[in-house]
Amino acid sequence: MVLYTAPFPNSCLSALHAVSWALLFPCYWLADRLVASFIPTTYEKRQRADDPCYLQLLCTVLFTPVYLALLVASLPFAFVGFLLWSPLQSARRPYIYSRLEDKGPAGGAALLSEWKGTGPGKSFCFATANLCLLPDSLARLNNVFNTQARAKEIGQRIRNGASRPQIKIYIDSPTNTSISAASFSSLVSPQGSDGVARAVPGSIKRTASVEYKGDEAANGPASGEPAEGGSLEDACIVRIGGGGEEGGRPPEADDAATGGQARNGAGGAPQGQTPNHSQRDGDSGSLGSPSASRESLVKVRAAADSGGSGEPGATNSKLPYKASGVKKAAARKRRHPDEAFDHEVSAFFPANLDFLCLQEVFDKRAAAKLKDQLHGYFEYILYDVGVYGCQGCCSFKCLNSGLFFASRYPIMDVAYHCYPNGRRSDGLASKGALFLKVQVGSTPQDQRTVGYISCTHLHALPEDSAIRCEQLDLLQDWLADFRKSTSSSSTANPEELVAFDVICGDFNFDNCSSDDKLEQQHSLFTHYKDPCRLGPGEEKSWAIGTLLDTDNLYDEEVCTPDNLQKVLESEEGRREYLAFPTSKSPGVGQKGRKDLLKGNGRRIDYMLYAEEGLCPDWKAEVEEFSFITQLSGLTDHLPVAMRLMVSAGEEEA
Repeated sequence: MVLYTAPFPNSCLSALHAVSWALLFPCYWLADRLVASFIPTTYEKRQRADDPCYLQLLCTVLFTPVYLALLVASLPFAFVGFLLWSPLQSARRPYIYSRLEDKGPAGGAALLSEWKGTGPGKSFCFATANLCLLPDSLARLNNVFNTQARAKEIGQRIRNGASRPQIKIYIDSPTNTSISAASFSSLVSPQGSDGVARAVPGSIKRTASVEYKGDEAANGPASGEPAEGGSLEDACIVRIGGGGEEGGRPPEADDAATGGQARNGAGGAPQGQTPNHSQRDGDSGSLGSPSASRESLVKVRAAADSGGSGEPGATNSKLPYKASGVKKAAARKRRHPDEAFDHEVSAFFPANLDFLCLQEVFDKRAAAKLKDQLHGYFEYILYDVGVYGCQGCCSFKCLNSGLFFASRYPIMDVAYHCYPNGRRSDGLASKGALFLKVQVGSTPQDQRTVGYISCTHLHALPEDSAIRCEQLDLLQDWLADFRKSTSSSSTANPEELVAFDVICGDFNFDNCSSDDKLEQQHSLFTHYKDPCRLGPGEEKSWAIGTLLDTDNLYDEEVCTPDNLQKVLESEEGRREYLAFPTSKSPGVGQKGRKDLLKGNGRRIDYMLYAEEGLCPDWKAEVEEFSFITQLSGLTDHLPVAMRLMVSAGEEEA
């Protein structure tokens, strides 16, 4: 299948679209800024609490007439632009495919050679998140603002969380020789100049950013090419000895270590401030800080090996790492006695994240900024997914679907379908489902190993359960058609082996609300497994809600990834800062409803996987599931991540 790298089939149509958008954009921007000025967020209200009242009144009196005058002046141009823009949408393609080729050891082509379908198996990590990247005036209805700056900051945080080095902690004691894993996937040790893997003694310390310092002396800071012996898959192994062992230096010994630039393909982005601190409200402001948390990271300084101390060629044994958080790693990852996998509330996106599915990336400029940031880690990206105008769907579409997909593995086939039954405000966006087929490896017999991923965003209005059920029916039908149309295999001659089939996205219903019983009993949950669900209306005890209470997004208790993580690990914190099902009974508000409910909030962001329809000799099992707080203050949803282990059955084992 040919993937579309441009929204239109030829340059002439692209030029006409650019002209039409140039005529439309001033009116769109002025209307957005005018409406946004009358919808302050709680963060802005607190910032203005000390300002004299007359100053705010003066700003309103001065700027409102200016915006109105410019808006009226731009209307004739916008009308001409709309007349040109609208018919062009019938020729527009439903997505834009972007590839930034990475020829290093972390590139897609190199990843395909890692797994041959034999051996202990291969793990794949998936994440999904609703980012609320709407035009600023609409985003403020969810108490978030500055869409362009948020998009850049979100991209930096995801990239830095996913590309951080990983750490295994070996605990040496007379009674315990276990390994405490600080990240999702298996790890390897750094290599010395002789190419021999080494266990590196060292100390750990909290630091202020998700930065990794690789071989900067040889490659320069923020190089797009991975340092030799320091790919994204590399990790640092720390050996923690008992009392009196060597290598047990106190954390203060590393205070003088200098920080490196975040290793990414986007270069050195400017440092800035987040909405949780001192941010200027502006359409194009920057939140350039790559920090994901101020307190939850560790820094590991590799000590010299006993046989390589002082040798120039042993520099790789002395590299300072600013790595993933290992503090309380064993405590944060909890496993229920009856559970087969670990689960946690994590302050970071999982290291070595393979696939990222995003929703509500509606704003086209924000999508471009997000793409530029994520290309520092993901080689393949699909964005600006959806349709505009009157085509394919029943109503006029002002916004695209908001779906966004990023992958480290090559994309083979893509299909998008728009839900035809959206209504009212939801009908203005081309919400739908994005289906992807990715290649993740090949067998020794040259059979392709593939996986299927579906990303969707269902109808939002809470009273429309029937519409969401219809959309789930369409989702299953479209996915079945997509798998059939893209499969080149037959039972007698399988050319492709399916490793996984995953569905994720914002479903806009939860599994604990009595108002969502119709969706909870849908047949989708009989064909796909939800790791957080016991049955209709019954959640596992460790599952928490993914929808935050928007009124409290900027409270000090939850304004950083660390703080939000700590809050969500307690029942009292969840009741205070997560959204719970609203009551249809008059006189019972959100706070009163929380007092009546048992549970852990509304979990409306889902990650499902199939146990059937895969290669008969393989099985897919969840290794870990996490709720992620790294985007605190930037969106009103919690991202979720899942790691699947695909392994051969007992016959091949």
